[in-house]
Amino acid sequence: MRIHLCAVGRLRSGPERMLVDDYAARFDRTGRALGLGPLSITEIEDRKGGGPAAEAALLARALPEGAALCALDERGQLLSSPDLAALLARWRDAGRPAAAFVIGGADGLDPALRARADTTLSFGPMVWPHMLARAMLTEQLYRAAQILAGTPYHRV
Repeated sequence: MRIHLCAVGRLRSGPERMLVDDYAARFDRTGRALGLGPLSITEIEDRKGGGPAAEAALLARALPEGAALCALDERGQLLSSPDLAALLARWRDAGRPAAAFVIGGADGLDPALRARADTTLSFGPMVWPHMLARAMLTEQLYRAAQILAGTPYHRV
């Protein structure tokens, strides 16, 4: 099952980019044997300034056909790392060809796109900058792959 991270905004070079690239590469190495990956990252920008609705239209075009959709939103579910690993495994085992994780811009995700999601995930009640959310998501995807592989990376 291919994994897609679709996000509003461009991640410039710097520490966040380094973290995202590092965890994405780690995920790809671990996930391959588990039937997960590769992880592709699509960045979109609404150059016309149409707000969340315009961003949602651009994000929707980036979503692969038949993908399970997970929207990141502060009102979403709080999942443990093992729960996220189990969710990925369920989607994979159900024959989903892909899973797409979407991260909105400064004003969040358009409600219509959020409503289309199979699940909505929150990193807690605090609002995180979308650049940090990408780093946190890629680390959690790597952690999920490590959990599914049975490695000691995730300790309880």
